[in-house]
Amino acid sequence: MIKRYWITWLTVIVVLICDQLTKYLIYISIDLNHTVTVLPGFFNITHVRNPGAAFGFLAEAPHFLRYTFFTGVSIAAILLILYYLKLQQTNDTLTVLSLSLILAGALGNMIDRVRFGEVIDFMDFHIGNAHWPAFNVADSAISIGAFLLFISLVKGKERNPRPM
Repeated sequence: MIKRYWITWLTVIVVLICDQLTKYLIYISIDLNHTVTVLPGFFNITHVRNPGAAFGFLAEAPHFLRYTFFTGVSIAAILLILYYLKLQQTNDTLTVLSLSLILAGALGNMIDRVRFGEVIDFMDFHIGNAHWPAFNVADSAISIGAFLLFISLVKGKERNPRPM
């Protein structure tokens, strides 16, 4: 049980520090909508703001609706993850780590939404003119956490197959 809490809080603290620090550095050093080329034709650091969710979902909705919806979804996700981690009786490191990454990412982006009403994104990967939507450390933590959770669930099914 102690191991689970160490993994959770250490992961959340490290990811939140990295997320908020990188966003702060972007905020103070690169003007909004400006780009710094890191690897030509592949990776830029671009200071953009995302008022919506992944891929700009609800970006055009009224501010109050976006703010209320995304803050509410973030709070619900955070509470559900904390509740699940508290109830979970296993110390399966992969499951705990995956949920901790998702929790940290949700907290990081919620902090931006509360402070700015939108999320600071800056990692801009592209090939030529084909760009992946810009993202941040919190988004990366959520994506990696979701992938690891999927792996954990698949591994769990392999260990406990359903009887036929």
